[in-house]
Amino acid sequence: MTQVALPGLVTPPRLPQGTLRIVPLGGLGEIGRNMAVFEIDGKLLIVDCGVLFPEETQPGVDLILPDFSYIENRLDDIVAVVLTHGHEDHIGAVPYLLRLRNDIPLVGSQLTLALIEAKLQEHRIKPYTLTVVEGQVEKFGPFECEFVAVNHSIPDALAVFLRTAGGTVLHTGDFKMDQLPLDGRITDLRHFARLGEEGVDLFMSDSTNADVPGFTTAEKEIGPTLDRLFGQASKRIIVASFSSHVHRVQQVLDAAGKHNRKVAFVGRSMVRNMAIAAKLGYLDVPDGILVDVKNIGNLPDNRVVLMSTGSQGEPMAALSRMANGDHPVVVGEGDTVILASSLIPGNENAVFRIINGLLKLGADVIHKGNAKVHVSGHAAAGELLYCYNILEPLNAMPVHGETRHLIANGKIAEESGVPEASILLADNGTVIDLRDHQADVVGQIEVGFVYVDGSSVGEITDADLKDRRVLGDEGFISIITVINRATGKVVSGPEIHARGVAEDDSVFDDIIPKINAALEEAVLNRTDHTTHQLQQVVRRVVGTWVNRKLRRKPMIIPVVLEA
Repeated sequence: MTQVALPGLVTPPRLPQGTLRIVPLGGLGEIGRNMAVFEIDGKLLIVDCGVLFPEETQPGVDLILPDFSYIENRLDDIVAVVLTHGHEDHIGAVPYLLRLRNDIPLVGSQLTLALIEAKLQEHRIKPYTLTVVEGQVEKFGPFECEFVAVNHSIPDALAVFLRTAGGTVLHTGDFKMDQLPLDGRITDLRHFARLGEEGVDLFMSDSTNADVPGFTTAEKEIGPTLDRLFGQASKRIIVASFSSHVHRVQQVLDAAGKHNRKVAFVGRSMVRNMAIAAKLGYLDVPDGILVDVKNIGNLPDNRVVLMSTGSQGEPMAALSRMANGDHPVVVGEGDTVILASSLIPGNENAVFRIINGLLKLGADVIHKGNAKVHVSGHAAAGELLYCYNILEPLNAMPVHGETRHLIANGKIAEESGVPEASILLADNGTVIDLRDHQADVVGQIEVGFVYVDGSSVGEITDADLKDRRVLGDEGFISIITVINRATGKVVSGPEIHARGVAEDDSVFDDIIPKINAALEEAVLNRTDHTTHQLQQVVRRVVGTWVNRKLRRKPMIIPVVLEA
């Protein structure tokens, strides 16, 4: 029987000497917030520390962090944070972890560390970093880490192979098996095979595309589509993608050069990341092709390409602002907008709103649904099966995906010959112990969401978000009433103010006598009443009436004053 996350909180046993413990703090049951903690002999190693982007049900939230409470009292035991690649869902929470201890060593490839160093500079944190390359072996306390080249939608991605006294673990990070990548750097299956010969006790593999059959399309197939679209466009071209998708930006630069167009980067993160990639040699920028976005007005429309952020519908990103008419770049009739990215689950409505907004402005909108303008960066089912067969792991723990992805990955593991009892379908907070080549679920710790809202971190609760949803969906009613302390009679009010509930406050005229009667009856029946109790009386009366009369459940704030 497949091992699954334990129901409820089950305190894990004391960790025996020589046993490796794995606790995922994010990335399971969700797309993002990837973070796994490894522990042995009193020391901790962290692989990835990313963010999750909020959904519409989390209004006002900027980012969601992993819950650090499991490790916050053991920060001095952390020997390193290994970062598999430079995407936000794997590095975005590092600044918040380093606020707790700023000298934790960060380990990763050249590009990955350059991207996180730029981010940390904004937080005024100067990190201690160690740059590693594929094939390199480094020891961090009781952990020996060997790094393996993997192909992904950002250059310089690495898998990490952990050797410990408790056993060996291969953690892929995000990867795919593009056999003809734009930068020539393939997932090193020969290295995988050598590790398989040595013995992989636990395989922790990317599950994002585990439910997609076959193999992921090669990046090079996007080039001809972009070339065709650039040749057809008669006015400006706006391409939106992730601000770290160096390969896609390279293809845009190549297509622009071929069609005699200039390129302007739009969006702070796009400008920053592409400057880093170009400086380090990961992005080949032809001489004279780049222009400042402020100067595009000096060029004919048919000579301009804008490389923009906002492909996921982020409200403050450049493309969203263009669609809303709130950006210096004004989208007009005949412009071509290309969304060169896939939809992250949960972002569908936001992206469709942008598409509709751009279409209303007269733009031609090209996206993955109507043209081959994006391919995934994650291994599909055929690629995962290939890896299982090469590695022959003794245990499998799918990571990085929603529940449906993890289950699909688990089924692939079983098909490849991994015993069903050795497949672990975990949740965030599930505690897994590895010893003597056997991995077992031994407990479940509490892992919550940590919300970043403006400058506040962790201060917003789920109850606050519920209040925000109620305010947004159902509206707000305030009722102010003054009663005579001695007689219980209403001497002023009730004064009712509503927002988002009804067109005119006069609709509440019918409820005023009911409020007065209920208050006077409450005072008459009980002389030792408190203002809180009277406010609850008002809330019940108004809530019942509004629900029955208006079919709404607004937030109700009653105020009862005694004179």
